[in-house]
Amino acid sequence: MESDKAGTSMDSHTDESTPESSSTSQDSLAVEVPKSKEVAKNQKREDYLSWDEFFVGVALLAAQRSKDPNTQVGAVIVDENKIIVGVGYNGMPRGCEDDEMPWGKDSEDPLENKYYYVCHAEMNAIVNKKDSVSNATIYVTLFPCNECAKLIIQCGIKKVIYMKDKPQKNEMKASKRLFEKAKVQYELYQPSRSNVVIHFS
Repeated sequence: MESDKAGTSMDSHTDESTPESSSTSQDSLAVEVPKSKEVAKNQKREDYLSWDEFFVGVALLAAQRSKDPNTQVGAVIVDENKIIVGVGYNGMPRGCEDDEMPWGKDSEDPLENKYYYVCHAEMNAIVNKKDSVSNATIYVTLFPCNECAKLIIQCGIKKVIYMKDKPQKNEMKASKRLFEKAKVQYELYQPSRSNVVIHFS
């Protein structure tokens, strides 16, 4: 995992919608998901999170660690056994104090904008990995830029699942070209529920 300086990259894209669900409470934490029907005795419940919902949810939660006032991105790397091996969000490098670095993007002085300094979510997830990411899947809240696409390809990740895209940007066009040449799959996440709500009480 990452320290306060490590992070993830993304343009804010967390939609807040009204929960259409009932609460399932625990002592300290509960996840609110739709209740479709009563659970018969000795049978599993049917409204549990899918793997994709779970990993996308973790990526969205990671994005909330970002200090970037304009863009919060999260990334989660999952191996072939459905085990999380890396998490990242966009933020400044370790040792670079958040309060001393620029977070804007409109300054006339390029050195006073964030772009030369911020580490993207995908980069942080990769450098913070705890195990091999060969043949892994990366879940990201925003489609990777071309620089992150290079890292994804070079470390052996074979699939990208993303929530949002900026298809008009050349960086994303280049990413798709790289992925297609390197035979890395990319897939837009299609949510099956509107939200998952976490309660801490």
